[in-house]
Order: sequence, then structure tokens, then C-alpha cells
Amino acid sequence: MTEAHGGIRGWAADRKGVWSRLRFTSLRLRLVVVFGLVALTAAVSASGIAYWLNREAVLTRTQDAVLRDFQQEMQNRAGSLPPDPSQDELQHTAGQMSGSSQRFSVLLVAQGADGKALYGTSGALDGFSLQDVPTSLRAAVNKKQKVDSGNKYPYHLYWQRVVQNGTPYLVAGTRVIGGGATGYMLKSLEPEAKDLNSLAWSLGIATGLALIGSALLAQAAATTVLKPVQRLGVAARRLGEGRLDTRLRVSGTDELADLSRTFNYAAEALEKRVDDMAARDEASRRFVADMSHELRTPLTAITAVTEILEEELEAESGSMDPMIEPAVRLVVSETRRLNDLVENLMEVTRFDAGTARLVLDDVDVADQITACLDARAWLDAVDLDAERGIHARLDPRRLDVIMANLVGNALKHGGSPVRVAVRKSGAKDGEGAEVVIAVRDHGPGIPEDVLPHVFDRFYKASASRPRSEGSGLGLSIALENAHIHGGEITAANSPDGGAVFTLRLPQDVSALTEDPEQAEGKQGEPS
Repeated sequence: MTEAHGGIRGWAADRKGVWSRLRFTSLRLRLVVVFGLVALTAAVSASGIAYWLNREAVLTRTQDAVLRDFQQEMQNRAGSLPPDPSQDELQHTAGQMSGSSQRFSVLLVAQGADGKALYGTSGALDGFSLQDVPTSLRAAVNKKQKVDSGNKYPYHLYWQRVVQNGTPYLVAGTRVIGGGATGYMLKSLEPEAKDLNSLAWSLGIATGLALIGSALLAQAAATTVLKPVQRLGVAARRLGEGRLDTRLRVSGTDELADLSRTFNYAAEALEKRVDDMAARDEASRRFVADMSHELRTPLTAITAVTEILEEELEAESGSMDPMIEPAVRLVVSETRRLNDLVENLMEVTRFDAGTARLVLDDVDVADQITACLDARAWLDAVDLDAERGIHARLDPRRLDVIMANLVGNALKHGGSPVRVAVRKSGAKDGEGAEVVIAVRDHGPGIPEDVLPHVFDRFYKASASRPRSEGSGLGLSIALENAHIHGGEITAANSPDGGAVFTLRLPQDVSALTEDPEQAEGKQGEPS
């Protein structure tokens, strides 16, 4: 059953792929359709013109030959009849006339000696009679014309094409010059009609072949035109994926070749620009790292001195001169702040250089958060909602850094009480499970224009207060520590007021690393 469903899904996917390639917005399909319409229009027009010209030529040639023969027979045979012919004479003459080379049926009409109308027919075609002649043709044949300089004869030859029982015929009639019998002729045009039908079928087949040929030609032209465009699309996607060494093979001198050259020039310029920016960025990171390392040695000495000064400040003997006590306190505070800034800069350079590593351990999340709060004397200021027994495999030191930054930020910029809630989400069997830690304060919240930037480095919500106790790196370091775990931190405003920072970490980070044992064996850098 599963294989059947897989086959159906595969068939549906293939059909969808074919349809996506043949959708009307596809340039290939539009080219085929346009070529087909042009070829169809040209073929139908050419076939129609050819059929019409051939039809007129065939019918005119047959008609002229038949009428010429009929007129000659009327002059030679019907003209030799006596003024008052008998029935037998009419019948015999009609039979002789029908035996001409054109093989048509003849009807002769004359007046006998008693003044009655006599009819003589060749007897072919089921008895050609006067009823088979159109009334309008009979009237034209029997109408006497005025004889003048422009008209030498009172009677003329008239003809008409008719269809009887689905068969086309040529009907003609005239009177003997100088008086005598009136003759009518009936000639079947069925052979010519069959020839014209064969011609129509041939032209139809030729039109169909032309349409198929145009479709094949359009397909070939579309392939020729679209293949460079497809290669350009593939190269553009590869370029967008960061493969800046992508280049197109250029051949020819047409517009598509010019487009390929332009793409290569743009890709080369982009690669050079990115390399320059990467080099400058690398130099900047190296400068920050070197500066941080160089500052650690004098900072260590300064920190030792400030610790001694701080002890003097806290001593009850009052040995510190009251005049310099404020300056000493400022030096102690700024030295501590500078030391934190250098440590944060070093941590940032580790993330940028990709040298930050995890030292994984199985920890109870509630115990770890409690230890973090206790180490900073925040237990009384924070409401912790975390059940014991939620275990996770992660880096305890980096979790401590994350929580210290999130809770410290809530206490400093938010409003009391600050609440930390821990819960587990995802699959019950542990696969894909996550540990979710929410840190919420009850302050004014985060302005909407600040929310997208809270994790940016050195970003401070108030530009009018560039100097503060923080460096603007805490939240960005927390986010980097979450990312190295395969987790995420999001910031939002609670509907009930205050800001909410939500940390999501995989319950088992080692499942996401390529070599968990190697990662666990490495020592983490001090922060």
C-alpha cells in the first residue's frame, strides 16, 4: 500500500513538473503556440488559395470544353433538322449529339407539324427532362434578344451549375441560329468534384504536416534560444548561493552572447568586491582580537590595583582621602566595565572566527538556572517557575551566559517582578524535543522600532544616552550562544505588558553536532 501511494505521488509530481514546464506562462510553450498559429494561418491561407485557383481552373476548363462541344453539336446536328421535325428525328439527333467526346445528355425541344411541342432526349442519366432544367435558365434561353451592331444573334448559349442528389451538374441551353430546335445539355461534374476533394484532402494533410513541422521547428528554436537563458538562470542561482566563481561559457556574437559576457563581468566584479569586503572584515576582526588580547595584560595589572583600592574604600579605618574617594570609585567602576567590554569583544571574535566550541554535559535545567541566579544574588528579584527533572545535554557555561544576559537585561531595563519559566516542548520520546525558557519582565516593553534591533551589536535603544553600564553586546552574545547550540532567541512584547525573551534549545545538542565526542572533549574558551 505504501509503494502504491509512493507511485501515485511520484506520478503526480512528474505530471505537475510537466505541467509547470508547459504552463502558458512558459516561454517555450508560447513560442510553440506562436509558431503553430503562424504556420497554421500561412498553411490554411496557401491551401485555400491553391484550392480555389485549382477549382476554378478545373471547372472552367471542363465547362469550356463541354460548352464548346455542345454548341458545335447544336450547329452541326440540330441545325440540320427540318423546320418541323418528327419525334424520331429529334430522338435520333439527341442520341447522336450525346455521343460526342464530352459524353453529356441532350434534350431537344421543337414544334411538330401540328404545332405541338416535341421532345427528343438521349435517354441517359435517368431520362433527362425539361423539369431538370432550372426555370431561370429556360427563360434566358427562350428570351429573344434585340439584334443590333453589338448583338448579332437573337438567341445565345446560357449555362448554370446545379446540384441534384448531392451530385454537381452543368446545365446549358441554346437555340439553333436562324430558327429551329431548342437544345439543353446536362453534364455530370462528379469526376471533377472527386478530383477537387482529393486535392482538398491533400492540402489538408499538407497543412497538418506544416503544423507539425512548425511545432518541431518552434521546439528546436525554443531550445536554441532558451538553453542559454536556462544556463544563465542556473548560473544566477549558483551565484546567489555564494558560488562567486561561477562563469558562463560564451560563444557567438549575438545578443545572448552579449548577455552572457555581461553576466561574467558582473560576477567577476561581485567576486572581487566580496573578496575585498571579506579581507577588510577579516582585518577588522583580527584587529579587534589583537587589541583585546593586548588590552588583557595591562587590564590585569590595572584590575589588581583597583581591587586594592576597592579594599581601601571598604576598610573602616578611613585611610582614603575623602577628596580622592570619588575619583577612586570612578576608576574602579570604569575598570570593571572596561574589563567586561574586553571579555565580550574576545567572545565576539571567537564567534566570528568560528572557533567557539561547545563543552556538553547533562544538566538539570532548573538547577543550572538557579545556580546562575544565586551566583549573581538575583534569587530574591526573580520568580523562577521551573520544575526539576527537565534534563538537557548542552554547554552549562554558555547557558549561564545566556541566562545572565537575559535576566540582567530584564532587571536593568524592565520592571519587577521578573519571571523565568521553563518548560519542555516537542516529541515525548525525546527526538526533536526542545527546552523553552521564557524571561518576562513587567516594564514598559520594547518599542516596535527597537524590536528588530535588540540583538544587534552595540545597539542601544536611546541614542541620546550613548554611555551606559552596558556595552551593547550582551544580547548579541546570548543569541550567538543560542545559535551554536542550534537554538534561537526571540524578543516580543507581552499582551499584558512587559517584554518577553524566549530561548529555545534542543534537549540533546550532541545530536546536532558532526562529532559529539570530539566536541565534548575540547575545552571551551573562557568568557
